[in-house]
Amino acid sequence: MAFCGACGAEVAGAAFCPKCGAAQGGAVAAPAAAAPSTAGMEENVAGLLCYAFGWVSGLIFLLIDKRPTIKFHAAQSIAFNIAFFAIWIVFWIISFTLTMITAAMHIPIGFLSFFLAPIIWIGFIITWIFLMYKAYNREKFKLPIIGNLVEGMVK
Repeated sequence: MAFCGACGAEVAGAAFCPKCGAAQGGAVAAPAAAAPSTAGMEENVAGLLCYAFGWVSGLIFLLIDKRPTIKFHAAQSIAFNIAFFAIWIVFWIISFTLTMITAAMHIPIGFLSFFLAPIIWIGFIITWIFLMYKAYNREKFKLPIIGNLVEGMVK
């Protein structure tokens, strides 16, 4: 495909450029455009998808995308899901321990985990949706502890 040397318009083998009228004796061939690593996916959509399917989509984008912002969101998605899993395990260990200790003393405090578990889940879902919203708006929002660790890793 040939392009005008003066204005860059496509000339398709014509002697004169249809846009600017310049003579096309030596039409310039189109430069080979480097394909982006995600083949046309917008940065905001890729950022949202980093969080959409948890650590799995984060890992996929971390491995295939070369843009620094997307790598940050992908790594933060993985770290966020790992942190949530760790918090969930610690919560149930503490809950089980408190239930066993208070059951021996006949104090019914173990039922609190029944009320606290949904609060933890709701907090996770709200944070997850907030991260997707920020990534879609092309904002690099860093979670308090995780964000600084991740930013140091992807640089």
